Amino acid sequence: MPRLHRAFALIGLLLLIQNATAEKLRLVADAWPPFTDATLINGGLATDIVSTALARAGYASDFEQVPWARALLGLGEGRYDVLVNAWYSDERTRLGQFSAAYLVNRVRFIKRKDAPIEFNNLQQLHTYPVAMVRGYAYSPAFDDDASLQKVPVHSFAMAVRMVAADRVKLTLEDEYVARYYLARESAKVRNAVEFLPKPLSENNLHILVSLKNPRHEQIVAGFDREIAKMKADGSYERLLKQHGM
Repeated sequence: MPRLHRAFALIGLLLLIQNATAEKLRLVADAWPPFTDATLINGGLATDIVSTALARAGYASDFEQVPWARALLGLGEGRYDVLVNAWYSDERTRLGQFSAAYLVNRVRFIKRKDAPIEFNNLQQLHTYPVAMVRGYAYSPAFDDDASLQKVPVHSFAMAVRMVAADRVKLTLEDEYVARYYLARESAKVRNAVEFLPKPLSENNLHILVSLKNPRHEQIVAGFDREIAKMKADGSYERLLKQHGM
């Protein structure tokens, strides 16, 4: 019997050591509020969704915020396990394995509420000045359309204030990002503008799990499974509401 006790004690000790030394998944992203930002609740909307789904799949995690180029480099080298906020590209499949989409980024135009502007195609907008953030890529069609009257500005906040003041007719931004910044604008600005119904473009948001992690297929499968369950049980929608979406 003492030998049996010692065996159980040894097994228990080994399990404790294994749990104590188990590595957490290293999540990484750049600052992109409201999706990823270390100053926001649980690291932002996307970070919260991702870490919650991974936890439900059995993976503890830590989040680090670094510039985008460093995040991609670190993922490729295996210093990070999971890139939180990735759009799909063939080039990135050499760095990691993509999950299924867990959020959709919709770039939408914003106008004054009293402006009779409609958008079904970009040609309809050629007569309107459009404030756009300098250096930002919105969509290939928009970026390459030389007939659009593009007015470069430093930030979305400046652009939407110009729309509210009728200094330009339109601006555009990812819908979640726009709602995040609009919530921080004055009521005068916020109540003066509205989204046009049709999005300019849509991009699915994925996690990208480093190929250097030997469990990358297992991690992606667990993440996808738990995201589907979260959408079914209402916890996904509760996270959106918690982050003001």
